[in-house]
Amino acid sequence: MRVLVTGGAGFIGSHLVDALIARGDEVAVVDDMSGGRPGRISAGAAVHKLSITEGAALAAVTTEFRPEIICHLAARIDVRLSVANPADDAQVNVIGTVNVLEAARTVRARVLFGSTGAVIYGRDAPIPSLEDVLPLPESPYGVAKNCAEQYVELYNRLHGTSHVVLRFANVYGPRQDPAGQVGVVAIFCARALAAQRPVVFGDGLQTRDFVYIGDAVGAYLAAVDCGRPGTWNIGTGVEVSIRQLASVISEVSGRPVEPVFAPARPGELRRGALASDRARRDLGWVPTVSLADGVGRVYRWIEAGAPEQAAW
Repeated sequence: MRVLVTGGAGFIGSHLVDALIARGDEVAVVDDMSGGRPGRISAGAAVHKLSITEGAALAAVTTEFRPEIICHLAARIDVRLSVANPADDAQVNVIGTVNVLEAARTVRARVLFGSTGAVIYGRDAPIPSLEDVLPLPESPYGVAKNCAEQYVELYNRLHGTSHVVLRFANVYGPRQDPAGQVGVVAIFCARALAAQRPVVFGDGLQTRDFVYIGDAVGAYLAAVDCGRPGTWNIGTGVEVSIRQLASVISEVSGRPVEPVFAPARPGELRRGALASDRARRDLGWVPTVSLADGVGRVYRWIEAGAPEQAAW
């Protein structure tokens, strides 16, 4: 198949590009490189440096390449930045998604939209959260992702498309920037390796659902092959507190991990975990990598110098 990956130089996107090429697909990448890194992209992919906010340029690339599938991962991903600059977040996450949907419509491509889970469901959602929970996001990022999902579903109703929404839990793994502002596993592992204390915003009892990058990519491939529209949670269903995560990293690294506590950040959730029963039933997808195993892989990757072409 011909597959276009937006955000293909990013953490999840670059791993997905590798997996698609490995199975024989023809792949093109669209990425503005604001968060992506060219060194992550496999040699077999054609690369177009542009933003999804550039509708005409995106349409031109799509018309020339004529993908059958567009895996849409390009996004603003920092909740804190969305609180500070909601207009920019909406420009990329909402308008950018509409541009992708319009480009896909011209070539009759299916769109597989990488959304978010707990951030959309909000603080009052039951844990683990099901796909039919009413979204009540607590941040501009969550609102924008929810809005983008509504556009995906609108196109399915309006144009008879078979687009997909994948609501990911907290994806982690090699290639996630250990010096970045998001990605607590990589950040904490890097601090442990450097014998530095990680910073925890809040009391550390807030929970997240951590899903390994290989499992996340497996969900994308399953959705590509499924051929039907739908919205699916992609998570483990297990709540892990940030303090528990620190303990796991301490065990894996053999080093003490003693956090420094700072005030909680606005817009961030207290609890989150996703029920993935529907993905198991419809896609045959189940997470396979335990947290201890996945954290160990991240720690060893950072220990090896965090190479950009690291496999999962």
